[in-house]
Amino acid sequence: MTVVVASNNPNKIREIKAILAPLGWEVLSQREAGVHVDPEENGLTFEENSAIKARAVMEASGLAAVADDSGIEVDALCGAPGVHSARYGGDACPDDSARNELLLRNMESVPDGERNARFVSVITMIRPDGSTVSARGELPGKILRQAEGDGGFGYDPLFYIPSEGCTMAQLSPERKNQISHRAEALRRFVEKLMKENEHADK
Repeated sequence: MTVVVASNNPNKIREIKAILAPLGWEVLSQREAGVHVDPEENGLTFEENSAIKARAVMEASGLAAVADDSGIEVDALCGAPGVHSARYGGDACPDDSARNELLLRNMESVPDGERNARFVSVITMIRPDGSTVSARGELPGKILRQAEGDGGFGYDPLFYIPSEGCTMAQLSPERKNQISHRAEALRRFVEKLMKENEHADK
């Protein structure tokens, strides 16, 4: 089976390819599939944005498309940045470093015991026949007061995982692909696909 990852983010594509590799699928990036679409992500939830991206790429490619919409939700900020994680701060924050700095500024007065957050990922696949499979994964953690680690991307250097004793940016790529919110969403996604196949065989 060939699927197109609805993304031009090389980090995200690499993670999704690595996690889906055991399925034996041919996983293409949008560029590899010759797809040049950039749909407006105007949904109010990760689920809505994930479906918007998957549908646009499926229609452009004629192939099944898998989209991830992910971000970080901070309890002390009423769930922000949420679906706006990649655009947090708008034009004034054009890269990961600037968005991390903005998050730290907005949390300066938040006590250490109230800095809970979670990474969220929703994976959606839409096939050419319109059928959809979707799954959600979450990883709980805390927001530090300064960045630690130089791996990963996005908010990884600020996101401390108590169960691992380090930030997301300090994990090896292999470990990150085992425990991340995206890995959890993809595991649940694969489970749903396997159940679909079981029903189809009956």
